[in-house]
Amino acid sequence: MEQLKTIGRELAMGSQGGFGQSKEFLDLVKSIGEARSKAEEDRIVLSEIDILKRKLLEPDIPKRKMKEYIIRLVYIEMLGHDASFGYIHAVKMTHDDNLLLKRTGYLAVTLFLNEDHDLIILIVNTIQKDLRSDNYLVVCAALNAICRLINEETIPAVLPQVVDLLNHHKEAVRKKAIMALHRFHRKSPSSVSHLISNFRKRLCDNDPGVMGATLCPLFDLITEDVASYKDLVSSFVSILKQVTERRLPKSYDYHQMPAPFIQIKLLKIMALLGSGDKSASEIMYMVLGDLFRKCDSSTNIGNAILYECIRSISCIIPSPKLLEAAADAISKFLKSDSHNLKYMGIDGLGRLIKISPDIAEQHQLAVIDCLEDPDDTLKRKTFELLYKMTKSSNVEVIVDRMIDYMISINDNHYKTEIASRCVELAEQFAPSNQWFIQVIMNKVFEHAGDLVNIKVAHNLMRLIAEGFGEDDDDADSKLRLSAVESYLQIMSEPKLPSLFLQVISWVLGEYGTADGKYSASYISGKLCDVADAYSSDETVKGYAVSALMKIYAFEIASGRKVDVLPECQSLIEELLASHSTDLQQRAYELQALLALDARAVESILPLDASCEDIEVDKDLSFLNGYIQQAIESGAQPYISERERSGMLETTDYHSQDHHEVPSHALRFEAYERPKPSSLRTQASTELVPVPEPSYYSEAHQPISTSSVSERESSEIKLRLDGVKQKWGRPSYQSSTSASSTPPQAANGTSSHPDVGVGSSSLKPRSSYESKKPEIDPEKQRLAASLFGGSSSSRSDRKSSSGGHKPAKGTASKPPKENPIPVQPPPDLLDFGEPTATSVTATDPFKELEGLMDSSSQDGGSTDVMGVLYSDAAPVTTTTSVDSLLSELSDSSKGNPGTYQSQTSKGPNSQEALEKDALVRQMGVNPTSQNPTLFKDLLG
Repeated sequence: MEQLKTIGRELAMGSQGGFGQSKEFLDLVKSIGEARSKAEEDRIVLSEIDILKRKLLEPDIPKRKMKEYIIRLVYIEMLGHDASFGYIHAVKMTHDDNLLLKRTGYLAVTLFLNEDHDLIILIVNTIQKDLRSDNYLVVCAALNAICRLINEETIPAVLPQVVDLLNHHKEAVRKKAIMALHRFHRKSPSSVSHLISNFRKRLCDNDPGVMGATLCPLFDLITEDVASYKDLVSSFVSILKQVTERRLPKSYDYHQMPAPFIQIKLLKIMALLGSGDKSASEIMYMVLGDLFRKCDSSTNIGNAILYECIRSISCIIPSPKLLEAAADAISKFLKSDSHNLKYMGIDGLGRLIKISPDIAEQHQLAVIDCLEDPDDTLKRKTFELLYKMTKSSNVEVIVDRMIDYMISINDNHYKTEIASRCVELAEQFAPSNQWFIQVIMNKVFEHAGDLVNIKVAHNLMRLIAEGFGEDDDDADSKLRLSAVESYLQIMSEPKLPSLFLQVISWVLGEYGTADGKYSASYISGKLCDVADAYSSDETVKGYAVSALMKIYAFEIASGRKVDVLPECQSLIEELLASHSTDLQQRAYELQALLALDARAVESILPLDASCEDIEVDKDLSFLNGYIQQAIESGAQPYISERERSGMLETTDYHSQDHHEVPSHALRFEAYERPKPSSLRTQASTELVPVPEPSYYSEAHQPISTSSVSERESSEIKLRLDGVKQKWGRPSYQSSTSASSTPPQAANGTSSHPDVGVGSSSLKPRSSYESKKPEIDPEKQRLAASLFGGSSSSRSDRKSSSGGHKPAKGTASKPPKENPIPVQPPPDLLDFGEPTATSVTATDPFKELEGLMDSSSQDGGSTDVMGVLYSDAAPVTTTTSVDSLLSELSDSSKGNPGTYQSQTSKGPNSQEALEKDALVRQMGVNPTSQNPTLFKDLLG
């Protein structure tokens, strides 16, 4: 009660003009109001900012003074100046226990901050505390702040408390809780998707305000998914019926209309639910008819409800009685003196003519009156209506009025829209091609040529070339002659649009001398005048030169003597030295054409051949014989650009795991922790494989089998399993292939000795062979419509035509003596580098190998870089791989104590490096020869 008295005193002081503020604040408001310029206002506000900065730094500021300072900061912020230095004081005021100060703080914070501001986190705890308050005014203040400040990240912090407030005993709290949930749904629908049922429950709330607030989130939900809320049609109709019967309290009346804004929202919802649904529409007929009868058309709010009824009827499946009632309402709108009501009538008429075109005929005079109204907005709305009601019987009148209006306005944006609509209507409903060319196209191009789409010009040229399309040569000739005559008259205008001049030049070049009425000299002179008058427009000059070429070609082909006018000759000489390569080429072509005989010219530019069909062989089938001959001679089949790009979008690691990810996609999985490289102390001394890079191609001399067996028994291995070479370009071959034929790699270097090109154990060389890139469904549909098949099916056929590509998912076959398949070690360092089709990069370690080789020749150290960063270098050796591994295995089994003694003393890195270099030089992949022992060694 004490707080209410305080608010009452504040309001009483406000009614006296003071609002309880100090004289300084009132002087500030007065001085700003009396400021005569923006500069003077800025000076006053900047001075006030300096004063507030000093006062806010004072200690122990009274709460009443701080409240005034916050209000003055709000005033400064509203005038467009920065008051961020005082934001923190507004945040602190939201913590105050005094209701008036708390609400002032919340008001200031909602005006100062946005949902992404750094200070938002400081008030979340305060909001949570205030939502649990016993004072519903405090709860309402916190809910108001939630609707303005809570973002997607802080929704979970307050969502449970807001849901609990839906059952609060105060209707104001329930209403604001609904509004807060609506805000949450708009910010993050997934966060409240499980609470949608609460909106349905609140629709039956006893308080009309809560019910009205629930209509807003329900409208959004129904807009997204109409089918899920069809069961609520009868409920909405029942609510609207109760509202129209004035069962709500009088406090909800506005200008003697019962809850008009609730009615409008219900009508919008019913329009969504009744669209295309006859049963739902029939339920609405009675209540909509009552609205037409009960609405008071003498008030603006009553007319607003009538207009919303018309919109709802245009969306649902209406009855004849409702259409008649809507037509009567539209008639009242159109007969009104208010421009706003006329605008509503025109808009409603445009909606209803889609259902019943006859309605517009009843209001012809009213529409004409609106068309001649000085209100430009109403006139444009009327043209939209005329555009919708155009037919072949009225197209001439409507288009003529639209062209006249287009000529009278200066708004290029709307002039472009009018011009495009005129062209569209003329193309659809033109009574004759003659009218289309003479009346419409010439006027549109003449007055809005630069604003017309270039496709319209191409359509016009095609129409003139094709004629009436009824094999009536006389009618076509008359059409073209009429176009030539009209264009020769229009050319006398001082300034014409560039696009229109292009059309004129093309028509004169094609048909200027076709009927013999105009001589070649006369037409060529006109064309030279165009090129000279618009010398800065290269496109127009190009069209003029091409037209001259056609004129002279037709003269030469007919056997007549060609007399090139002096101005034409000077134009040609000028363009021969032009900086534009296009104009220069056209001039050279014209000069060359004048020197040809009649037969050659007739073949180059035949008369009236602009509409002849040109057959285009998109597949270049005439090259099939040549391609087949080249393939039989050993050439590789063509790989399309899309497939080639697919090579660069995947890596060997991806193809090994049978799931490719494009290189441009982000990878969110964590990197695998590398395994510890501790040596296993066991009797087996199976060789550890070394990755094989494609760039390492130096051949090493064969090493005798006896020396291998002698070293093998006493050396400790360097474990490099799971480590992939990351420098240089990786090869396409998998390290687990098991063929024994040494083929030639795609890059020209020898591949691993145990990989065969034609064998079934070969893995795909690139990602496109194992997985096609995904194709946009829209592109597939477009391809199907253009070429009669989808792009994916064509690519499948193209890729399957090449016999060199293995089938997807082909796995390496293990040797017969070891039927257990070997899984390739994981690539721990795979960062998604794109694979390459050829190796041209220089090995960054070859230069270091030169230094190591010199020491090896002197009996020094082993090739350390080759051991660490090289797979087995592919060489050709006469030593049997099976016999070599057999000897190595026997020697290791015969000397188990040697291995144990070596490991007990610690690893001998020098001997290990020498042994691995030996294995690399021999080109042996022990993984493919004895996968079981290798798997045991890796553990």
